[in-house]
Amino acid sequence: MAYAWASPLTLPGLVLAGAARATGGAVVVRDGVVEAHGGLLAPLLPRLGVGVRPIAMAVGHVVLAVDQGALDRTRRHERVHVDQAERWGPLFPLAYAGASLAALLRGQDPYHDNAFEREACAASEG
Repeated sequence: MAYAWASPLTLPGLVLAGAARATGGAVVVRDGVVEAHGGLLAPLLPRLGVGVRPIAMAVGHVVLAVDQGALDRTRRHERVHVDQAERWGPLFPLAYAGASLAALLRGQDPYHDNAFEREACAASEG
């Protein structure tokens, strides 16, 4: 059920993973999550951040990274976002944006003080 609930998020991730593969990147499935890196992701991902320059990003059950090293360094963090996408499904982007807005309204950083990022950071540090 988790895959179905997150599928509206996973589909664009699969498209980007396929495009990465078609442009020289690599794609593997690891523990039920598609991982893609390189190709067009190297120049694209850093441009997708607002206030940060991401080297990796979870999109449903797909983790995209600029290169293998970035994927290895961020795997635990991004897997938390995969779990969040399973819990929130298609509502996750709205909930994430809401958490960023809430942080801003409190005078905090919209990325580092986002509740979803705090959960991912705590898991990846432990």
